[in-house]
Amino acid sequence: MTGRRIVSIWFPHFAMERWQWRQAQHRRQASPSAGEAAEDAAPLVLAREGPHGPVIHDVNAAARAADMRPGARVTDMRALIPDLVVAKAVPDQDAADLVRLAHWAQRWCPWTRVDGADALLLDTTGSDHLHGGEAAMLRDMKRICAGLGLTARLALAPTIGAAWALARHGGNGTICSPGGMADALAPLPAAALRLDAGTVLLLRRLGLKTIGSLAKVPREAMVRRFRRIEVPTCNPVIRLDQAMGRTREPLVSVQERAPLRVLRRLAEPLGDLDGLERILTDLAGDLCAVMGDSEAGARGLRFTAFRVDGVALTAAAATSRATRDSAHIVRLFAGKLDRLDPGFGVDSAALAVVDGEALIALQDDLTGETKEALAMAQLVDQLSARLGEDAVMRPVSLGSHIPERGEVFRSAVRPVKAGDYPVQRLGRAPLRLLGSPEPADVIHAVPEGPPARFRWRRKLHDVVRAQGPERIAPEWWREPGRSRLRDYYRVEDDQGRRFWLYREGLLSDGRGGRPAWFVHGLDV
Repeated sequence: MTGRRIVSIWFPHFAMERWQWRQAQHRRQASPSAGEAAEDAAPLVLAREGPHGPVIHDVNAAARAADMRPGARVTDMRALIPDLVVAKAVPDQDAADLVRLAHWAQRWCPWTRVDGADALLLDTTGSDHLHGGEAAMLRDMKRICAGLGLTARLALAPTIGAAWALARHGGNGTICSPGGMADALAPLPAAALRLDAGTVLLLRRLGLKTIGSLAKVPREAMVRRFRRIEVPTCNPVIRLDQAMGRTREPLVSVQERAPLRVLRRLAEPLGDLDGLERILTDLAGDLCAVMGDSEAGARGLRFTAFRVDGVALTAAAATSRATRDSAHIVRLFAGKLDRLDPGFGVDSAALAVVDGEALIALQDDLTGETKEALAMAQLVDQLSARLGEDAVMRPVSLGSHIPERGEVFRSAVRPVKAGDYPVQRLGRAPLRLLGSPEPADVIHAVPEGPPARFRWRRKLHDVVRAQGPERIAPEWWREPGRSRLRDYYRVEDDQGRRFWLYREGLLSDGRGGRPAWFVHGLDV
């Protein structure tokens, strides 16, 4: 038996209610003084394309009273009601709204996800005490959804399957205990197991109309009958095991992993920037205490303010090294909060670590180098937060001995990629490395010896000293069949200027063509 607590929030009229909300928003923008229109006065349906013409996607209250249901053909319904109003459904916008609601629902718990096209799933295990208990939490969910203009049916149970079934076919607001799942699910129809229509019809023909009657059938007989079916929606044995908690069904949240996160609920909604700054300061202190207990530090942070109208406002910040300094975290969001619009007010807010690292307590050494390094990292963080992540760069060593491939510049606050690692070169690199090697005409005393004279950028240089070669083998796995080795020379001309040249290829390497010379760096 599972110890989880899952909440299913089903919006049976989500498409229509979101369409009506968008229409109301358009009217307000066009005429702020305009009153609310009565969309339910006349039968209204949303239509989508079907295999044989437009079909009903969702209906308003008046159309529902006229016995119109999703899936019916629009032409047939117009024959019954000539003044039927038909609008085009927008499933893409509905899906985007539902994803936003899934993020916004993290006000109750950190694990939320979209369930189909009209529902949410929340893993509230261990979170209900923050909201006054499970019953109070469900009442709060129902109240807030109603304030958003959404009809919601809710249920709380130990499994996803049980919560899904009770939200759609049980009483609204049902709370199911771990020991009461069998009794709570028994009277529900077989369709409550999330089975497809064909399987439900088959079970009905067999006389198995409810979950209770299905559970009474010997398990061996059911397994034998459906053993070859691996699709859960077509296999009642799998669905029954999931609903009863005999088979674990994971809830994959919109959040990739559970972050270090703190949440504050406000007694009164805040509608000004000063209020957001105060709550961010409080959250930063709370989060640093949590990170201290976990010996963790933040590399990426996200501040989320939950508006009373169902909009989640977010601001993000990143650091060049892990930190749990609350004052520094607050400074990272300077200039970001004023871009957030509190609208009608913010009634709760959260601060989460979206990218973190282990961070143990540091102690300054006698020279103070630890303190100086930390101050430098904080300066980089503040510049990046103010100017943008790509405005402050740092060199990163890559896994290549070829100089132009061995080092790149990347954002100073983004973590090093897994494939990046330093390569130790035998020779010393020049003070200035050119962006790309530049061709040079070289005269040498012996065919494979150092250069005696070379022309570069239309200027002739006489070599008085040379050191080398330093040979770098070709990366044959990148350029198979045509890559050639390089012999690098460090040379000094008669004016005291030092250059880093290399010869690409040898006459005897069998790669074809004469060796070519390039200038790759300067020591001036």
